[in-house]
Amino acid sequence: MDKNLLKKLAAEKAVDEVCDGMIIGLGTGSTAKFAIEKLAQKIKDGQLKNIYGIPTSKRTEELAIQLGIPTLSLNELYSKFSFGKKPIDITIDGADEVDSDLNLIKGGGGALLREKVIAQNTKKFLVVVDESKLSNRLGEKFFVPVEVLQFALESEKKFLESLSAEVKIRKNEDDEFYITDEGNYILDVNFGEIENPAELASKLNERAGIVEHGIFLNKLVDSVYCSFHDGVKILIRRMWT
Repeated sequence: MDKNLLKKLAAEKAVDEVCDGMIIGLGTGSTAKFAIEKLAQKIKDGQLKNIYGIPTSKRTEELAIQLGIPTLSLNELYSKFSFGKKPIDITIDGADEVDSDLNLIKGGGGALLREKVIAQNTKKFLVVVDESKLSNRLGEKFFVPVEVLQFALESEKKFLESLSAEVKIRKNEDDEFYITDEGNYILDVNFGEIENPAELASKLNERAGIVEHGIFLNKLVDSVYCSFHDGVKILIRRMWT
């Protein structure tokens, strides 16, 4: 089965959890795009009402507006409404890699900072992937995106190399440094297989020049909708070891 079709099936299944009146975090990337399109169709058809989307990137915001999904920024959400600690009901987003403990690597699309902020403000974080994204350990299949201040680019590159990692500065199609929505650079870091994602995340969190990294620990994740060739399954920890 075509990989894009697998992504679409997982994304649309996750959208079934959305109900009237919800605030929905809108992810970034090819898989999240399928969820946004399905959400927009259900709003257009009258199947969902009083929905607001909170985009995780400028390009997701543009897509949502184009498809007719009402949007708010996170600041607008907090200023206009009275909520508890996590005002977003559900966020649906993709991932670049998922390990058997449901830790993630995200940020291949460059939106890792806003994606993590939205995830931390979400009651229920749904991840949609196809089976090619699964691994026993993070780092088997994908690098770790690390967002750094422009001011600290070289110092953080050296620091990451001191952890025995291969580091590349992300560039855009014009071979210029990729700049995130928040005006930072991204280093794509190959640590190899990561034995302890929490320990590595802690090391990266201690660096002032590192704004954010693409390791999303499983405490953020509620469900992973994964498309296999025989259908969509909701994964639990250690399901495929």
